[in-house]
Amino acid sequence: MPHYDEAELVAGLRVGSNDAYAELVRIHAGAMTAVARRFFGDAEAAEAVQDAFVSAFRAMATFEGTAKLGTWLHRITVNACLLKLRGRKRSRLVPLEDDAPTDAVECDSGLSQAETCERVREGVERLPDAYRTVIRLRDLEGLSTEETAARLGTNCGAVKTRLHRARQALKSVLEAQFANAV
Repeated sequence: MPHYDEAELVAGLRVGSNDAYAELVRIHAGAMTAVARRFFGDAEAAEAVQDAFVSAFRAMATFEGTAKLGTWLHRITVNACLLKLRGRKRSRLVPLEDDAPTDAVECDSGLSQAETCERVREGVERLPDAYRTVIRLRDLEGLSTEETAARLGTNCGAVKTRLHRARQALKSVLEAQFANAV
């Protein structure tokens, strides 16, 4: 990826330059999509990234530059995903399309890989907010304990304890779900 001047890009974004917006999307869309795919399948991830870009464009005037632009966009993407998940939980809508490959391998329980992934997502959704957030940050986004603690405004010990409890709670939820599948 060619090097670009972040300050120049931000200045262009602040004045509404279409070229600057196109450059921002070109540079950061891939990383933002990767983050969103940790939460959703392809279609919903694309929607979340679109929402994140809209939020970023609207908030560009408030970007202080104390963090890198990519870090700021990452946080906006995570927030867009969390907002979308909360909205899904409230609406109880079932997506019509299936983002899973059609040739998913059957596993021993008789469930396809797509069904297994969906049950795990459902299990995560059934967790209390604090558990759901720490699992997403550590296990889905792959943040370190220190990074997770900083994002949650707590210390590493609290993150480790909460993550252990969250995984135990998820294990209980999943055991019940998979027992019913057999």
